[in-house]
Amino acid sequence: MHIRLHPHWEIGAEDGPYLPTADLLQLLAALQDSGTLAQAARSLGWSYRHCWGLVKRAEEEFGAPLITAGRGRGSALTELARRLIWADRRIAARLAPLLESLASEVGHELDRERAPARRAVRIDASHGFAVARLMEQLQAARIPVELRYRNSLESVAALARGDCDLAGFHVPIGEFEPRALKRYLRWLRADQHVLVHLAVRTQGLFVPADNPKGIRGIADLARPDVRFVNRPEGSGTRLLTELLLERAGIAPERVRGFDDTEMTHAAVAAYIASGMADVGLGVQTAAQRFGLHFIPLLRERYFFALADNGLAQPPVQRLLALLASPSCRAAIASLAGYHAAETGRVQRLDEAFDALPPG
Repeated sequence: MHIRLHPHWEIGAEDGPYLPTADLLQLLAALQDSGTLAQAARSLGWSYRHCWGLVKRAEEEFGAPLITAGRGRGSALTELARRLIWADRRIAARLAPLLESLASEVGHELDRERAPARRAVRIDASHGFAVARLMEQLQAARIPVELRYRNSLESVAALARGDCDLAGFHVPIGEFEPRALKRYLRWLRADQHVLVHLAVRTQGLFVPADNPKGIRGIADLARPDVRFVNRPEGSGTRLLTELLLERAGIAPERVRGFDDTEMTHAAVAAYIASGMADVGLGVQTAAQRFGLHFIPLLRERYFFALADNGLAQPPVQRLLALLASPSCRAAIASLAGYHAAETGRVQRLDEAFDALPPG
């Protein structure tokens, strides 16, 4: 059973009725796209009177205008209205992993009541666009999956405990590979685990579309006028950030905003797009979806790790067959900055990595 959960927030005085915030945000987004309130109303199938009344009620609540009308030039959103839209996108980006994980958990519980013998593949993985695209493919194929979004370290630790069947993690290609890989080898064993390729993806810096601070690379993170937004401890991208700063000779305390974190690539992008930071690190797809400029830095491989004795399990076999299918590869390759030439390939650790670090 597939369940969807969406964030919902309301605006109003503590002792008064709340605005129909979801309708207001939908209307403001439609107005931003169309340029006139009348066209926005038509696109939503609402009456002009209803839309006008909704805007006026909201403006009374805020004590400030949300739209400005120019003679012969349609309507434009005020800065307040634009901030409302970005706040909604930030909320959605931040809560998406939690809600998707919870929806998967609840759906799996209901499935167990309906069909107790039907076993789901348990996936723990860091949140990413390729994982989300794979989930769409699995749901369309009716392959039961229980997904929990956690950071890369938590995922491989859960695999070692037997708490999941597949654990998603990513490792940079090139000079940082040995050091990044070493921390996962606390839980992964060459004689016990195998790897399945999900994708190769590009990581880089997100900056606003016009790049007003003229940011060019990691060295700019040390500038006092640049505000950075980071990823939490334990995430693969946080480790990558630390390695890049170390190579540039920049101590973390010199980076303004180093301790300010967002949970996902999308949340980092939304944070920057809403004007709360100047730069962050993440995958190209997130930058594209939030209209940001992207400065590529390196590529990395995203894997699923699993116990080698789990390869023969029928649910896992079905998942691996779908992952290697042309349709799944095409779906992942369509994401900006993602490559799927090896998607679905199974390898031992010593085949995937030329030289495993000691221990």
